[in-house]
Amino acid sequence: MISYKSTRGSKNFKNAAQAVIQGIAEDKGLYVPDSVPKLPFEIKDMVGKPYKEIAQAVIGSFFTDYSQEEIRACVDGAYDSKFEEKEIVPVKKGGDAYFLELYHGKTAAFKDMALSILPYLLTTAMKKEKEEKKICILTATSGDTGKAALEGFADVPGTEIVVFYPNKGVSQVQERQMVTQEGANTHVFAINGNFDDAQTGVKKIFNDNEFAAELAKRGLKLSSANSINIGRLVPQVAYYVYGYIKLVGDGVITVGDSINVTVPTGNFGNILAAYYAKQMGIPIAKLICASNENRVLTDFINTGVYDIRREFYLTNSPSMDILISSNLERLLYHLCGNDGDEVRKLMESLDSEKKYEVGEKIRSGMKDFVGGTANVEETNAAIGEMYEKNGYLMDTHTAVAYKVYADYRKNTGDKTPTLIASTASAYKFADSVAKSIGLGDEADGFAYIRALNEKTGVRIPAGLKGLETKEIRHKGVLDVPDMKKAVSECLK
Repeated sequence: MISYKSTRGSKNFKNAAQAVIQGIAEDKGLYVPDSVPKLPFEIKDMVGKPYKEIAQAVIGSFFTDYSQEEIRACVDGAYDSKFEEKEIVPVKKGGDAYFLELYHGKTAAFKDMALSILPYLLTTAMKKEKEEKKICILTATSGDTGKAALEGFADVPGTEIVVFYPNKGVSQVQERQMVTQEGANTHVFAINGNFDDAQTGVKKIFNDNEFAAELAKRGLKLSSANSINIGRLVPQVAYYVYGYIKLVGDGVITVGDSINVTVPTGNFGNILAAYYAKQMGIPIAKLICASNENRVLTDFINTGVYDIRREFYLTNSPSMDILISSNLERLLYHLCGNDGDEVRKLMESLDSEKKYEVGEKIRSGMKDFVGGTANVEETNAAIGEMYEKNGYLMDTHTAVAYKVYADYRKNTGDKTPTLIASTASAYKFADSVAKSIGLGDEADGFAYIRALNEKTGVRIPAGLKGLETKEIRHKGVLDVPDMKKAVSECLK
């Protein structure tokens, strides 16, 4: 039985259901498994198997207190016709890389892969733990998590969901997806600040014991849909396992061959999932971490110093416009020998000094990580070149990953087959993508969608069609200090 413990040293272990419900540990740490399970099958036996079968086995091996029937029900509920591709996660070749397309769910972004199943995992956990309080999902988003969480939890009995996003810090399409969200239990607010401000505000609310006690009296309990929730993170491991098996099935590699994985990441959750897949036994050689101008992760990988005392950039890959990467805390915990006291001191240093430096043990543990960056101009050039040469259309985040991968390959000569996490439909960032392939100016993001479709013929995701004509239901704009009050009033 796998237990879950805090990255900051609390001795209060949880089972998976309890960790999913609570979201964040009482000492402000994040829940991690006390051991990473080995693959529950032989890779050769899973070649040709559907995504759901692989996901069920992977997720079930982490969440051992859920029965096989419970995990199967969660998987079946999540990965159904709401995904527009029968395979759920196609793997497509583009240039000299293989793109793991994670964006064929309802919101056209990779967050659907985990946030389609989290409501099922959570409601199942509530029944298992006889949790009678209403669960309030509290989430900060840099663009995609918000809509995917809203879509997943809309009108789910026993839940409310409150989402905060940075005002003017997401694309027009991303914002419209959130503010038009239906559902009697959905609440969305723009924050005057950037994503880090929104995320810090949410963490302060989670760590406010008096507020938690007040909510408990009202029959309410806070939880999270961000990747700080282990129920968000574990389902992401499954698609890296699936991606490797798919490459075997397609004849790109044979069982046992190594691959590299490249991930565009800001909050570090998506690449951490790939790290867990490696720990399970998937032969991943290099984990290539791709950053935009907000290159705090790249600098950390290269120097061992995490320093947020730097300029913050708004880019055309807004889901990576992040300086405080929450999930890195989990990796630090694993690499320092599960020393919660050491991680707590590092996080306290980040709070007080805005930086920390890790020791040699963690540095040596990161030898399989590679950091690289791409600026806006390089990102746009990568989109244009990929489309012109290969007819493959990338969004801005995926293009950051491809540019970083191409630089790595050129600099090292490493020709290991590489799986790139393709994290969003190009239509979510249609203005940048359209201009990058040579189209002219349009009136707004929705006109760019139409122009891009006319030029490329690539299918517009169903969730983005007619978005500009939907009723705007959420109009609140808040300063960061007003976030807690807004949550309290939402839950009346």
